[in-house]
Formats: sequence, C-alpha cells, structure tokens
Amino acid sequence: MSSRTSRGSRGPLLPSWLPIDPYILALVGTVGLAALLPASGTAATVANGAATGAVALLFFLYGARLSTREAWDGLKHWRLHTTVLACTFLVFPLLGLAAAALVPTVLTADLYSGFLFLCLVPSTIQSSIAFTSMARGNVPAAICAGSFSSLAGILLTPLLAALLLGSGAGGFSADSLVKIVVQLLVPFLAGQFLRRWIGGFVTRHKKVLGRVDRGSILLVVYTAFSAGMTGGVWELVTPARLGLLLLVEAVLLAAMLALTWYGARWLGFGREDRIAIQFAGSKKSLAAGLPMASVLFGAQAALAVLPLMLFHQMQLIVCAVIARRRARDPETAGEAGAAGETVAAGAGAGTGGTDGSAEPVPAAGAEGLRGR
Repeated sequence: MSSRTSRGSRGPLLPSWLPIDPYILALVGTVGLAALLPASGTAATVANGAATGAVALLFFLYGARLSTREAWDGLKHWRLHTTVLACTFLVFPLLGLAAAALVPTVLTADLYSGFLFLCLVPSTIQSSIAFTSMARGNVPAAICAGSFSSLAGILLTPLLAALLLGSGAGGFSADSLVKIVVQLLVPFLAGQFLRRWIGGFVTRHKKVLGRVDRGSILLVVYTAFSAGMTGGVWELVTPARLGLLLLVEAVLLAAMLALTWYGARWLGFGREDRIAIQFAGSKKSLAAGLPMASVLFGAQAALAVLPLMLFHQMQLIVCAVIARRRARDPETAGEAGAAGETVAAGAGAGTGGTDGSAEPVPAAGAEGLRGR
C-alpha cells in the first residue's frame, strides 16, 4: 500500500489505516531522554520550577483561546452537550471505578490510579471537530461539546480526582486546593479576562503558540518521568503489565464508542448528532490531562500519565478508521459535506487549540493524521 501526502503536510504519511502522529513520537523520545538523562538535584529543582510555569502558561492560553460567546451560543443544543458531559464525567469514571476489580491481578495499584485518572480528564476539542467533519457529522455541535468539556474539566477533573483517587492524587487537602487554584484556575480565568485584548494576537500567532504548547507539555513529561526514574517507579512496571494495560484500555475505548453511538440512538438523536456525540464523548485530552497530572500527582505523575498517553494514541487510530467508514456510509454520503468542512475550517481558526495545541488531529477531510 502506497503512502499518501495529506493536505498541509510536508511529507508522505504512513498508510491511512495506521496514522502515527509525529507528536506522539516526540513524547516517546522525551520519555527516552528522561530514562537516559533524568534530571536530579539542582537540575530537577530548576526543571520542576519551569514545568510549574509551563502549566500556568498552558492554562492561560486555554483561557485566551476559548470563545465564551460560542460556548453560550451552543447552549441551544443543550441535550447533546449534556449527553457528552455525562459520558465524559459520569460514564467514564463509573467504568474506571469498575476496573478496580482488576487490581492486583491485571493492573497494579499505581497503573490503576493512572487508568482511573484518564477516565476523569475532559474530552478533546480539535480532534473531535476533525473526526466529526470527516464523518460528515454535526461539526458546530462538536465544537461546543468539546469546549464545554474542556471548560468543565478545569474544575471537575481535579475535584473528581481528589474524591475518587484520595491519597493517590494527594488527597483533597488545603495544599492541593491551592495548587489547583493557582496553577490551573487563576491562569485560565486571566486568559478569559484578557481575551478581548489578546484574542486577536493569539489567533494570528496560533502556530507559534502551538509550538509553545507542545514544548511546555514535553517539559512536563520530562520532569514527571525524570522523577519516576530517580524514584525507581519503573521497576514496578513489567512488559506484561503494560500489555495488560493496553488490553484494558482497548476494552474501555470499545465500550465508550459503542455506548456513545447506540446510547445516542436510543435517546433519539439524528445521525449527524450521534456522530458528534460519539467522537466528543469517547475521547480524552492528552493536552489537558498531562499538566493536571503534574499538579495532582507530583512525584508519582510518571505512572499516572502513562495510561493516558497510551489511550490517546489508541483513540486517534481507532477514531480515524471509524470516521472514514462513517464518511462512506450511504446514509451520510453527500449530506452537508462541503458545509461541514467549511465550518470546521472556521472553527480551527476561531477556536483552535482550546484543548491545547499539543492535541494531534487529522486535517478536516484529509486522508491521514498530522500533528499541529
């Protein structure tokens, strides 16, 4: 099978049925660097300080990018958005809690904490929009649903982590509350407040700021995995355990894809709405989850983010296949294709990166995935 070149990419891609995002390779390379040259002593102190600042910068940019007006306009389709939020912050956590039965035979306690954490993070925005557009679904609904999920996750993810993970996420102490407010909520609200003055600048320089996002998250990953290496946490993970983790995550993804699709049909949603619900309600944001984990888990963040990193790449591959099949479905072929792609293009310019520019997504209507 010959490789293809997608619109906007600079080189050939792998076969469309196996999209490997370059940013995932960068994340893997960062983990490898932390394994070979972990930061320790003074270097670790400097790296941790820089990572703390990077997390604050990320959430400031999230706030500056999120269009409050579009979010309020999206309330007109409240049933769809409520369904997506319920999938993200209710169904996912319930399935995560049910997986506790797999400890310690299938998952170790540390891997389970990371698995449960991935069930608590918000949905993606950019990839939800792109996949919905590719499948000829309700693109405006995907924009609003992803934005609501990202906004709600600022508050709900830390609170759910404190409630369900307890001491595994540092507990719900005054110190953890202060960290959440100072490192996540305050920068986000500052970005929202300053959006009227800096929104245009952010839009004009979204490519440059996207590199800042990606670099910031790579720094967070490096410090987290450096702490894991110096603390010896990797001695607790074997290749067999990682294989079992991948299997459990595959079951989780399959369950959510089925529940979002058939559940939306049972609730009476039309096909375009079901497509938006499936893609927005079945995925988790790596860009939002990584900085949150660094705040909530501290030195234990390495194992906490590993399940999320694996799940993120898995969801991209599987959803890319599903989106292409949905696009060829006779029921949707020819329906709102051009309109959907036009809206998606506008969404990329107006709301791009609200789930973090580190979210690798496919170009709307393209044959492969590419990083941003």
